[in-house]
Amino acid sequence: MRIVAGKHRGRRLSAPAGSAVRPTSERAREALFNILAHGRFAAMPIYDEARVLDVFAGTGALGLEALSRGARFATFVENDREARTALAKNIKALGEDARARILAADGTQLPRADGPYDLVFLDPPYRSGLAERALVSLKQMGWIAPEALLILELAAREPFAPPFDFAILEERRYGAGRLAFLRSLERQSL
Repeated sequence: MRIVAGKHRGRRLSAPAGSAVRPTSERAREALFNILAHGRFAAMPIYDEARVLDVFAGTGALGLEALSRGARFATFVENDREARTALAKNIKALGEDARARILAADGTQLPRADGPYDLVFLDPPYRSGLAERALVSLKQMGWIAPEALLILELAAREPFAPPFDFAILEERRYGAGRLAFLRSLERQSL
């Protein structure tokens, strides 16, 4: 598994042994970032200078790809100790310590945010049913900027109905997974 593009292009990422972590494939990441770069949801690449939140981060592949391509800062939320160890190793190997932080937390029970984030990646375990709860927690705890774009990775055939205050803008299928692009329908009060 490697960073696809940007200043860290081609750099390898570590992953913990076993099947507890399922990183987003390079193909899906490349397609995702092409969508984000070419004006589908904004006039400029959404990750440029963005504050990025990577929930259920695992190896951190999504957030680290965003940093590689020009994001300003990334927070990685991960509950699994082995995954956090691999994530910390990846951040250090890329020299991104100053622009990244790891939050050891459950993605469905987040603490109060340190400020809103512009781009939010959610990659819960497939068929876990955690996506809806994570979206509610993100909104209630102030993590989502008013115009933020949220990208959720799910199994290709996994049922998903966003909470009432989120709208699906688009969905794309990549192999065994699919990406859902969402926005919050309400402005948040922090």
